[in-house]
Amino acid sequence: MLTGAYRIEGDTWIRSVDVAWNPAWIGTEQTRQFKINDDTLQILTPWRIMPNWIDKGETRSIITFVRFTK
Repeated sequence: MLTGAYRIEGDTWIRSVDVAWNPAWIGTEQTRQFKINDDTLQILTPWRIMPNWIDKGETRSIITFVRFTK
């Protein structure tokens, strides 16, 4: 979880972090790639070592949102 102002550059979403679950992120810019295909949005994190899963090595999150319409 993080909050702050953001901007979009091409297929990159860039957030200036003012609040985050990881205090080391506060004051940084966090970038995420995204893909939109029809009614599906995917957000992809960069490969990184997460502080709460150091033993897993590099990991990546892919979050998928699907819009459902009636």
